[in-house]
Amino acid sequence: MLPRSVVLLLWRLLALACLLLAAIGVVLPGLPTVPFLLVAAWAGGHGWPALERWLLAHPRYGPGIRRWREGGVIPRRAKWAATLMMSASALVIVFLTPMPTWAKVLVPGTMAIVALWMWGRPER
Repeated sequence: MLPRSVVLLLWRLLALACLLLAAIGVVLPGLPTVPFLLVAAWAGGHGWPALERWLLAHPRYGPGIRRWREGGVIPRRAKWAATLMMSASALVIVFLTPMPTWAKVLVPGTMAIVALWMWGRPER
């Protein structure tokens, strides 16, 4: 068993890494922001309560995190944006990326499964 201080440090490192990826996702198309914020809030809840409170109170991202926690809600606008980005990515992978055939099938197939799951989530 790891000492509590090490466990807290690991939770904080995960939260910070996800915050960094979320910040990059704000400016880099194709890298999602919200999933990383969800993980950052989750990790913060385990090892950094002040960070979790800050994320939940954030004026822009807090409501989405709270809606997800309360009922797994994904707004329709976010569903459309994610679907369009996954579709564009799948087209690039299939037609422009030199990958093995199995990967050109597996990656878009995985995206399709994620899209089906996502569209099954509540919107309110």
